[in-house]
Amino acid sequence: MRTAVVILNWNTKDYLERFLPGLLASATEGTEVIIADSASTDGSLEMLSDKFPSVRQIRLDRNYGFTGGYNRAFKAVCGLPEAVDLEYFVLINSDIEVPKDWLRPLTSWMDSHPDCAACAPKLHSWYNKDSFEYAGAAGGMLDCLGYPFCRGRVLKIVEKDTGQYDSPAKVFWATGACLMVRKTEYSKIGGLDDRFFAHMEEIDLCWRLQLEGKSIFIVPESVVWHLGGGTLPNDSPWKLKLNYRNNLLMLQNNLAKTYSLQEIRELTPEKAAAKACRRARGTIFLRKCLDGCSALVYLLTGKKEFFKAVLEAHREFRRLEAEPDVNAVQEYAGTHRRIDVPALFPEWIVPLAMLKGKGIFEYLRKFEQNNSTA
Repeated sequence: MRTAVVILNWNTKDYLERFLPGLLASATEGTEVIIADSASTDGSLEMLSDKFPSVRQIRLDRNYGFTGGYNRAFKAVCGLPEAVDLEYFVLINSDIEVPKDWLRPLTSWMDSHPDCAACAPKLHSWYNKDSFEYAGAAGGMLDCLGYPFCRGRVLKIVEKDTGQYDSPAKVFWATGACLMVRKTEYSKIGGLDDRFFAHMEEIDLCWRLQLEGKSIFIVPESVVWHLGGGTLPNDSPWKLKLNYRNNLLMLQNNLAKTYSLQEIRELTPEKAAAKACRRARGTIFLRKCLDGCSALVYLLTGKKEFFKAVLEAHREFRRLEAEPDVNAVQEYAGTHRRIDVPALFPEWIVPLAMLKGKGIFEYLRKFEQNNSTA
């Protein structure tokens, strides 16, 4: 087994019945499709044993979320006798439809680009197959305050795919709905952060990979279609809570180290680390204030459950929060000073997108072109 394609399932029996046959049909030599089940109660396992008896199952004792589930699945897959030659680990949602040749461009890209730790296909909407899908579109970016957005999707504005992103591109993050990760790199950084449970965990993973000098790419020759909302509906207060909390956790994990790579160019490691930690604390404080403004808007517009979700997200973050370790950041800056700084988009995307509307995409493409030739 060279490539393991793993679906983490939790009560998505209907999606497995609909989309698993196509995924199995696309598997080439050296690829195995595996189902890791998070203690489903909807008959998923019985259906798999009845209709897909040859598909390997990894049975978890409970639902550990996207993060804990995939970390345990990764460990289980790596422990298989057939995995001695495993190179690539693919995380794929149960509500993804794939064409027959979707995997080849990804493995070919990884084979020829050893500095690439992870890559993904373009993500289209299953409902509107010529348009990008919210969860990842043509690759993700992150603005200066930590707000994620995509090439092809900003806030709730989504582009139709007209070939505008048809060249392979380095991106800040790639969607966890369908993500190929190099086994060695996933293992080296400890996989996904278990604390996230679900949502934004792939952005954090991609950021940490970049902080080790690796790159993330979109390979547009491969396209898959995502149904979306298969596990949690988009209007779920719990999903909103996870997004607000995990965005802060992601900044806590990575921001000080990122700033230290900027500061180390002109300062000693000690001074660079101290300044980087101060900057990170300031950015996280500002994000908390902006989150508070969002919570107030929810309250004033009658969305009390969303208001409560933001407050609960901040309460949970305070329980998990830790001040940046200046000594750890100093050691990191001293040993990683030669790697490229992960490229945050320098403007706040929210008001920019509201001001420009659909014109935001052309603005971002021009920024990307100028940045790539700088």
